[in-house]
Amino acid sequence: MTDIQRLSTADADFRTRLDALLAWESVSDDRVGQIVAEIIRSVRARGDAALLDYTTRFDRWTPVSPAALEIPRARLEEAWQSIHTAQREALEQASARIRAYAEHQKLASWSYREPDGTLLGQQVTPLDRAGLYVPGGKAAYPSSVLMNAIPAKVAGVGELIMVVPTPDGELNDLVLAAAHIAGVDRAFAIGGAQAVAALAYGTATIPGVDKIVGPGNIYVATAKRAVFGQVGIDMVAGPSEILVICDGATDPDWIAMDLFSQAEHDEDAQSILVSWDGDFLNQVAASIDKLLPTMERAPIISSALNRRGALILARNLDDAIAVANSIAPEHLELSIEDPESIVGRIRHAGAVFMGRYTAEALGDYCAGPNHVLPTSRTARFSSPLGVYDFQKRSSLIQASRAGSAELARIASVLARGEGLTAHARSAEYRGEDV
Repeated sequence: MTDIQRLSTADADFRTRLDALLAWESVSDDRVGQIVAEIIRSVRARGDAALLDYTTRFDRWTPVSPAALEIPRARLEEAWQSIHTAQREALEQASARIRAYAEHQKLASWSYREPDGTLLGQQVTPLDRAGLYVPGGKAAYPSSVLMNAIPAKVAGVGELIMVVPTPDGELNDLVLAAAHIAGVDRAFAIGGAQAVAALAYGTATIPGVDKIVGPGNIYVATAKRAVFGQVGIDMVAGPSEILVICDGATDPDWIAMDLFSQAEHDEDAQSILVSWDGDFLNQVAASIDKLLPTMERAPIISSALNRRGALILARNLDDAIAVANSIAPEHLELSIEDPESIVGRIRHAGAVFMGRYTAEALGDYCAGPNHVLPTSRTARFSSPLGVYDFQKRSSLIQASRAGSAELARIASVLARGEGLTAHARSAEYRGEDV
């Protein structure tokens, strides 16, 4: 039996209780921050030697040399050939869908000319090198390889470097196969904060990158935050989240399993159902109790639902939409009859799954849109990972002779107003030449 919270938007303390439910502390505490800072300092100072030491300490195997950390591309292809046919076909189909969606996201360069001949525009270029962190501890995540690597390759990133921890020196063939089909250029058997530091600053063996993407544990997330500025990062992600809005007409077993799909990630995951049908909330609660004993990860699901889950009774659909926009969830399911009629009213969500037949799990693996999404209410100001995260935009300005004179006049007034005389005179020189 679960003890999932029951809330009602009509209650006077609803907002207080909801805020308490949503509260999530920073990704790390002082102890974690100190450990990560020491690891980063060590990798910067000692390079490959530090990586070998940390691999022995944390992954429980000792590479014979720094070169042994690299996983040869032939090993990626070998993994591709060794996995089951059904797995190979699933990876092919998922990667094709992710690539097709990503192709629509590519930004293009543009420019225009003003009447006097001045050119203004924007030039779009891919990153030279990106780093992909793939978790490799409690579980293997080939889907994360596809979701992070394929947009980078579609963007035209020159070199994609993958790092993955290998506890006890064991490689996961499904992860390596995903790296093969996604086009990873180089892969290294290294994980943790030390891998993030190596990607950020480079060592003799592992090349430094321009941006680091991919999920990881609390130490990885803390390290990504620490190296931001030296390199770019995708985001510092919190626990997985799902919010379901349902009109009461979807099979309650389906909804219960949708809530489980995120709760099984870890005890801090958040699963919330909002409906204006009180009887339906009771039905879903009954389905939760019925189905939970059948789940392999039942203790994790139960803990997540009891700690951070909720069944919320709204006044009506409008009220439910307001709750969703306030929560700004990572995943939002609109399990209603006509989701297209209301999706335009959703202002904050990482990804929106529309209709009764669109399980959030489809987005995790193969629908096409990226599963790397903003969490912890950051969907209010950020977006899913995409091709655009691996592209840079440079402004283009080419003043014509006539245009320079007019621009110089404006710039001179503003620059002198700011007391920046060299700025003003630099512009005025060109203006005087007309």
